[in-house]
Formats: sequence, structure tokens, C-alpha cells
Amino acid sequence: MRKRIVLTLVAGLALSAAVAIVACNSHAGSSEANAAEVPSAAVATVTPGTITHTLNLAGQFQPYQVIDVHAKVSGYIRHIYVDIGDKVHQGQVLAILEVPELSAQLKGTVSELARSKDEITRAEHDVARAQSEHSSLHADFTRLQQAAAAQPGLIAQQELDDAQSRDLASEAQVDAAKAALAAAKQQSGVAGADNERVGALENYTRVTAPIDGVITWRYADTGALIQAGTSSDIQSLPVVKLSQSNLLRLRLPVPEDAVQYIHEASEVEVKVDAINRSFVGKVVRFTRNISLATRTMETEIDVENKDLSLTPGMYANTTLELERKTNVLTIPVQAVVRNGNQSTVLVVDNQNRVQPRNISLGLQGSALVEVTGGLTAGERVITGGQSNYQVGETVKPRLEHLPASDISAEQPGGEQ
Repeated sequence: MRKRIVLTLVAGLALSAAVAIVACNSHAGSSEANAAEVPSAAVATVTPGTITHTLNLAGQFQPYQVIDVHAKVSGYIRHIYVDIGDKVHQGQVLAILEVPELSAQLKGTVSELARSKDEITRAEHDVARAQSEHSSLHADFTRLQQAAAAQPGLIAQQELDDAQSRDLASEAQVDAAKAALAAAKQQSGVAGADNERVGALENYTRVTAPIDGVITWRYADTGALIQAGTSSDIQSLPVVKLSQSNLLRLRLPVPEDAVQYIHEASEVEVKVDAINRSFVGKVVRFTRNISLATRTMETEIDVENKDLSLTPGMYANTTLELERKTNVLTIPVQAVVRNGNQSTVLVVDNQNRVQPRNISLGLQGSALVEVTGGLTAGERVITGGQSNYQVGETVKPRLEHLPASDISAEQPGGEQ
């Protein structure tokens, strides 16, 4: 009997222990199940950042100036000193023309100028002689007039009239001599101007470079007849083509929707793959006119090319900064749910509960978007899978870090 009682007690204790173990295991399993039911959510903090909107364009280098150098006078080329690819400086002689008739004309104008100066000298002597005669005759008339006034009847009236007439005639001779002198001076001026004209034409037999540049083409050789470039009724042949290549124009076709962002002195990043060179340029000028055919506006950047490493016609890849927003509130683009014109995000509050929030957006980059209203710095937003969460649901936030800046690169035609 005692042995049976002991066995019963042992069995009871074992059963109690088993029940306790089962109860403990059941409680632990319930806790683990509750923890597993709280979903995890990737969140990002609303933080200040920088968003830049850029436009990538392909441009082409053009010479700053291209000039067909003509001769001012017609003649045969006696010497030509340059050829394709030669670098020349302003004022450098490119060719010399042979124009014999100009030399003869120049000698004639020199002689005419000397003759006109001699005419001036002769006219000056005539004025001096006429003034001397007039002084003598005027003195005679004055003496006769004074004598007649002192002793009336002493001098005949006829004699007084003759003296007065000679006096007036000599005065007229003085005026005529002075007029002749003025005409001689004017004729000398005409002769001098004609001499300068023919001398200038004779100087044009030396064809010179109007600017610094590179000879890109040579149209004529020694002995070729060159017509004057001022004549409009004939097809005059240039001597050479001159390109100013030490300063280039980089021309960019800016699309219509980006024209509003183009301003003088705007910085442009330029990369020339052909020579593996990169630099920063500035917008210098633009046409302020959109082409009806291409719907683009020509925009130019001046590029120094003193070493001539860049060749006109080369292509360059450029990046124009259209718009930049600094120190603005930003969130990831994927955090925004758009429904028509309304933008919404899911905010995780301080109790880790999900709450919807309508927001206003500004400039958008490739990864970040500007928030202009509806959120404050430090708030947390869910960055993906928004349809998996319910309003008021408790989540376990998993923080993702945002970049401090973002660049949106747009290609021509609006592609990003």
C-alpha cells in the first residue's frame, strides 16, 4: 500500500512538470508569433539636400571668324607666300600683285600734286604783286584827293576820277589774286586726295591678313589673274580662305523647353572625346530665336584655342545646368504615390504607426524630389511597397540613408 502511494505521488509530480513545460512553451510561441506579425518597413528621413537639373547636348566647334581674302585691285599674282595650314598674323603679307598701270598712275598723281603746289606759290606771288600795286595807286589817289580839298580847282576832276578808278581796279585785282590762290589751294587738295587714292590702291597690291588665323584654303597660284573683289558684275576669285581658330565658337542647339534657363555667363561643362579634354565654359551669346525647323535655339560658348589643339568641326559633349535647388527638403522619388495631380506619402509617426500625408513637390531629380509642403525635416516616410501597409498599422522601421545631392541629367527630347 505504501509503495502504491509513493508511485502515485511521483506520477502526479511528473504530470505537473509536464503541464508546466507545455504551458511555458505555449507562452514563448505566442510571443514569437506576435513579434513576427509586426511588418518591417524601409523608411527614409526627410532631410535638406541639393537637387540639380542638367541638360546633356552635343555641340560642334566653329571658327570664330572665316574670311575669304580678296584683292582690292585687279592684277597678276607676282608672289604668294602662304599655303594650306600656315598660321599667319594680322598685317602679314600673303601675296603681292603686279599692276603696272597703278605705278604709272601713282607717278602721274605725284607730278600733279607737285604742279598744284607750284600753282599755289605762283598765286601767292600774284597776290603780293596785286597788293603792292593797290597800295601805290591808293596812295596816289589819297594825295590827289587831299590836295584838291586843300586848294579847290587845283586838281582837275577828271584826274581825280582817273586816280580813283585805278585805285578801285587795283583793289579788285587783289581780290582776284586771292581768289586764284584759294582755287590753287583747292586744286592742290584735289591732287593730294587723288595721290592718296592711287597710293592706297597701289598699297592694295600687297594682300595682307586682316586677322590672326590659319590658311584653310588657297585659291590661286603665282601668275594667276585676280579680279578686284569690289566689282559686283564679275565672279571675283579670292586669294585665300582664312580661319580664326585661336578662338572657337562651340554651338549648342538648346531645345525649346530649356530656353527659359539659358542666360549669359551660365556655366557649361564641356568634354571633347577626340582629344580627351574637359573644361568649363560659359554661355556668351544666344540667338534669342527658336528655329521653326528644329525647335531649338542656337547657343554659343567661346573657347580659347591658342595651342590649336581643337579643330573646327570637332564634336563636344556638354552639360548645361538648367536649375539648382540647395538646402531644400528632399525625399526619395519612390516614396511618392501619385494619383492624378495629388501626391501622397506614408509617414511613420513616433509610435511607428503608418499615417498617409498629402504633400506638394518641387524640382525632381533622378533619385530625390523636393518637398515644398506637407512634411517637415526629421519625419520618416516609407520608401517602397506602400500598398502592403494599412493606415494605423504598426511597423518596424528600417532606416535607409539618402544621398546629400542628386543630379537629373536630361537628354535632348526630354529623355532622362
